[in-house]
Amino acid sequence: MRNNDNDNVNDRPGVSDEEWARFMEQAAAGAGDAPREPSARARMVTERLRNQPEPPGWRTAPVRRERVVGRRLKAAAAIVFIAGIALIAVRPELLIDRVTGRAEARRDAATAPPLAAESVRPTAPPPSVDPDRATLKEPFRGSPAAQWADGAAGIEVPQATAVGGLSQAQVAEGLGKAKQFLVLANLDPATLRGERPAAALDMIDPGQKQVVDLLEQALARPAKDSDPLQFFTRADPARVRLAGDVVKVRGRMTVEPGEQDGQVNVLVDYTFVYPLIQARAGADEVSRTIVRRQMEFTFADPRKWRIKAGAMQIGPYRYDIVNSECFVYDGYLHPIFSDSPTGVTPSGTPQDPYDRSKDIEQGGQEGCGVASRV
Repeated sequence: MRNNDNDNVNDRPGVSDEEWARFMEQAAAGAGDAPREPSARARMVTERLRNQPEPPGWRTAPVRRERVVGRRLKAAAAIVFIAGIALIAVRPELLIDRVTGRAEARRDAATAPPLAAESVRPTAPPPSVDPDRATLKEPFRGSPAAQWADGAAGIEVPQATAVGGLSQAQVAEGLGKAKQFLVLANLDPATLRGERPAAALDMIDPGQKQVVDLLEQALARPAKDSDPLQFFTRADPARVRLAGDVVKVRGRMTVEPGEQDGQVNVLVDYTFVYPLIQARAGADEVSRTIVRRQMEFTFADPRKWRIKAGAMQIGPYRYDIVNSECFVYDGYLHPIFSDSPTGVTPSGTPQDPYDRSKDIEQGGQEGCGVASRV
């Protein structure tokens, strides 16, 4: 249709100055035969007028200068009017956003300061925000995570003190190791690309041989009961990739004495928000996958306990993944896109993946749950 419109414009005979001025006045007033709906023709007319050389008389007839200038200004105003309508036709959300206040909400969200670090458990989920479509330029648009910290900066280490028979320096080392593991397991680009997280595995105490063996088996042969996503965030680079290079992170880290003297437990609770796009060329739809991890790491004094110096043992853990295909156990995240095949229909009470006021449900629920927002 656009090409046909262009051809029609090129073949139309010219109009007189008087007819053109009358047409523009009617267009501005929304009356007469002026077009009420934009079209490619309106854009072509604007372009042709922009490129058309001015007639010599407009420059050499000072007696008509006032009239000609007035007509040209009026015509210019009408051209802007038509061009504006044409733009609204192509991107109607511009007008809708202004009328509904969404444009102002976007500006407020873009300029909002980052949230203060989460030092205690929140008492409620984050307030609702305008549910807006994420874009490549703004992959966290419409998400509470827009105000969260970027990547490793969101994993803040608390001030260390002597706990459980360990010195302040030993506790500080343990806190740093806990952060290092979370970064390697959930933010490291190689891990996110599905590569073997060797550095993270090396941090686990060799005395936990069964744990290490299970993780190696999960990485080599993913299955429902041995899924590497329980510990590591991974995506198949042939299918999806990050939209940009930022993962939003929010959570907290606490310390408590271990079961016996010379032991300390570091408890972590963090939510990671990953904006993902399909790996195919030209893909621009952003789909956010949200992973929350609650884990416990135990550090011990190697002078009192049989443990490798600087290593840690992994204790109880829970995890929750939102916006990944249900019942797929290949060791990778599978975010849902608009053209994703129809799979299992989710059911149950909608859960808010941004709600950090509650623990992850023990054992979780069978089936495919529903997220209230992503």
